[in-house]
Amino acid sequence: MLTRAHSRPFSKAYPKTFDKILIANRGEITRRVIKTCKKMGIRTVAVYSDADRHSMFVKEADEAYRIGPPPTNQSYLQMDTILDVVKASGA
Repeated sequence: MLTRAHSRPFSKAYPKTFDKILIANRGEITRRVIKTCKKMGIRTVAVYSDADRHSMFVKEADEAYRIGPPPTNQSYLQMDTILDVVKASGA
């Protein structure tokens, strides 16, 4: 089951080609993508495993969804779960 951690409003600072993206990564790379998207007015959706639930990228994203336990083969590599988040979030 997907659990939505939070949702946050965004500003329209720059013209954009789409409204929202899902970032299926973790750590510093995700934080950089989120920072750039915020500058462009694009909403961000992060996915996270239980091991990453307190990570900064989870807090910084406009929306964050739990996708499973720590092993990557049970979370980040579960494409069906990632696609479920895409559908649930509208990313």
